Amino acid sequence: MAGRTVRPQRGLVRVGEIMTDVVIDDPALAAHPAAGLDAAPLPAVPPTPRVEQFDRPVRAQARTGRRLWTAALAFAVLVSAGGLALLYNDDLNFQSTDRALTNQNVSLQGQNLALQGQLTTTQGTLSTAQSDLAAVKAELAHPHLGIWNVGQTLQGPTYYLAAGVPDTFTYHLRLKSSGPMNVSIVSFDQFSTAVKCIENGVGNTDYCMHHSGAANSWLGVTTVSFDFHQAEGCAAYMAVITAPNKVTITPDVSVTYNPASHATGTCT
Repeated sequence: MAGRTVRPQRGLVRVGEIMTDVVIDDPALAAHPAAGLDAAPLPAVPPTPRVEQFDRPVRAQARTGRRLWTAALAFAVLVSAGGLALLYNDDLNFQSTDRALTNQNVSLQGQNLALQGQLTTTQGTLSTAQSDLAAVKAELAHPHLGIWNVGQTLQGPTYYLAAGVPDTFTYHLRLKSSGPMNVSIVSFDQFSTAVKCIENGVGNTDYCMHHSGAANSWLGVTTVSFDFHQAEGCAAYMAVITAPNKVTITPDVSVTYNPASHATGTCT
């Protein structure tokens, strides 16, 4: 083409998948390649596969899932720790309760021993009281009374001491003398016979009182200790004391109430 300068232009031509630089001197050829170049038709280039880009919310959802899993794990750990703490507290409470119950048991055992000691003492006191009560009842049922404890002096063989023996009682005759004495328990009839013996001159008082009959006699003694039972059911006896010489008599005579259920002695 005269009188015109044509600047060569560079264009991009795809050959297969390889990009090459082709110099086209004639722009017309560039516009109409068939006029100057025998250009073969380019093969169809397959479309470049599009790589789908995941939206950022997908990554956010993954992060949210991990966070939820972490939170759930932390919650589970907290729950487990709380459960362990509750179990530990329960164990401490149980141990404290067990110690308290043990202490209470020891205290109760001590109180039980103390009560047993008090019970033993009380039982001993009760036994003593029952024994004393039985003795008091026996004494009330059979009272013991002193009836003669004043000393007397006999001047010689013509003197005597006489005392009635009460009926319904046991007669406890206890005598001491400074010298030999004669003692007899006689009935009223026997005493009357002794008096007649004296009056009739058969003998002196010291003789007749002990040789006219007697329930019991002690001759030439300085002590007498005897329990007479024949008056428990009979009001008919008396005690007579004489001595051949001057003596002092020290009596300790008493009686115990003990009535017989039937007549006794000379009353039968």
